[in-house]
Amino acid sequence: MMGHSHALSGAAMWLAVSPALVALPDALGRPELATLTGPILTPPELVAGAVMCAGAAMLPDLDHPSATIAQTFGPVTWLLSKGVNFVSGGHRHATHSLLFGVLMGVGAHFLGDRYPIGRDIMVVLMIGLAIRAVGIGVPGRTLTSAIVNVGLTAGLFLTFMTLGVTYSWLGLAIGVGCLVHVIGDCLTERGCPVLWPIKGRWLLPWDIGIKTGKAFEKQFLGPALSIVVIALFCLRLMPA
Repeated sequence: MMGHSHALSGAAMWLAVSPALVALPDALGRPELATLTGPILTPPELVAGAVMCAGAAMLPDLDHPSATIAQTFGPVTWLLSKGVNFVSGGHRHATHSLLFGVLMGVGAHFLGDRYPIGRDIMVVLMIGLAIRAVGIGVPGRTLTSAIVNVGLTAGLFLTFMTLGVTYSWLGLAIGVGCLVHVIGDCLTERGCPVLWPIKGRWLLPWDIGIKTGKAFEKQFLGPALSIVVIALFCLRLMPA
């Protein structure tokens, strides 16, 4: 799938599952787990969570240095992408697995809980990935687009800070976003190595032949996901 489809599906999934995540600690009889969710359903946290999950839904594609998403912050993200590509074994290998999603989720929670600077770096990266994925930039101008992204990312980060967003749920958002990406790519013709390092690619539910970047994704899937995100966001803001 293309970047905007992954980002929109990540935002949609977060908005869809956020009430269940809030209710999960009580359902499990483990109220102490509520510290993992925090005030997810308050408007600022809801918006921030959707943005974080949208950005995280792009993380698996950092294994693809030629992808637009690798140009988010210019040379910085390009070099990061080259490193991820080398370590993971190439595009659609280690990063497109359940293991990667779990490790990223746990790692993000650890950063958020122990190291505020590391948390802030992760948050900035997620904002930048989300902004780039939805197509904000200057066509054909990689460096200019990176500068625009930096400015918008800084503005949104400072806005979230001013509104008192806590990010206690950051690990959940990162994990969900990565999982959504894997599910999305399993619906395409190439599938994903879901159980990496075990070999074999999964197609869910079957190879239904979605072609990345073709008419179906551009003309139907993208607009449909946009409508879903807007509808879910409005639904979450409605009084109970």
